[in-house]
Amino acid sequence: MRVTRVQLFLAFAAVYLIWGSTYLGIRFAIETIPPLMMAGIRFVLGGLMLFIWARLQGAAIPSLPEIRRAALAGILMMVGGTGAVTWAEQTVPSGLAALIVGTLPLWIALFNWLRPQGRRPALGAIAGMAVGTVGVALLVAPGRFAGGDHVHTLGAVVLIIGCALWALGSIYSHHVPAPRSQAMAAAVQLFAAAPVLMLLSGSSGEWSSFQIEQVSFSSVAALLYLAVFGTIAFACYLWLLRAATPARASTYAYVNPVVAVVLGSTLGGEPFALRTLLAAVIIIGAVGLILSATSVRNRRPVTQPCRAIAGVAD
Repeated sequence: MRVTRVQLFLAFAAVYLIWGSTYLGIRFAIETIPPLMMAGIRFVLGGLMLFIWARLQGAAIPSLPEIRRAALAGILMMVGGTGAVTWAEQTVPSGLAALIVGTLPLWIALFNWLRPQGRRPALGAIAGMAVGTVGVALLVAPGRFAGGDHVHTLGAVVLIIGCALWALGSIYSHHVPAPRSQAMAAAVQLFAAAPVLMLLSGSSGEWSSFQIEQVSFSSVAALLYLAVFGTIAFACYLWLLRAATPARASTYAYVNPVVAVVLGSTLGGEPFALRTLLAAVIIIGAVGLILSATSVRNRRPVTQPCRAIAGVAD
């Protein structure tokens, strides 16, 4: 591919800034729209955009086996992963949620190790996994210290489970045949996740308590931002995987939590304490250890299995 520096700059800016901002966007969207319902609507809109874009690029309609495999990966990642983030942000500030989700490379490295015929991670990656665990423990540990409260326990547990499910879905999607078009595969994943989320929304009582007249303009604007601009950032990520390298594209794992914490503090009025700063440094450092250790061994970066859907989850 022949690309320019301007194209690369704009694509990286979209991946870094838009993905990092989606955590605050989720918080605004669920202020007056139930979280699981909001996520379902978001995925329908995003899936339509990706499907139309893929068809305009000449992508074929996937076969039934391809649809089944992509649907399973989508349910694991988008329902278990993004659905968990959306629900948890009812009690966890958006910046702290992004920090916990930023440990995703840790989970992928761990499950790649534990899966059948898995490969033992490099020593640096193992060190990164240990350091990342310390960072999350600092956030969720009970009590007040370093100038801040700990993360809401249930919300933190849901986020951690969501990371694990996202990692499982990512690894699964990496090792099974998928549609040649990554955008088409992502659209199928979103379309599969949306009805599951809507069913969960109904069974949890969100439909019966939802009153459309109480939905605020800011929530609608945030929902549209997530569906439209989140999808645009995802398209930029797909492009970067071809125009740059997977290792460079995966650097979003360093930047997104920082962007989310800054935006949550400045625009969302979320508290920013020394405890958060320490956890951020530890977690981002752990991600760096994992990714750099994998790169040194001349292997695909641990976030590469997320290539089919990574940006839409944030």
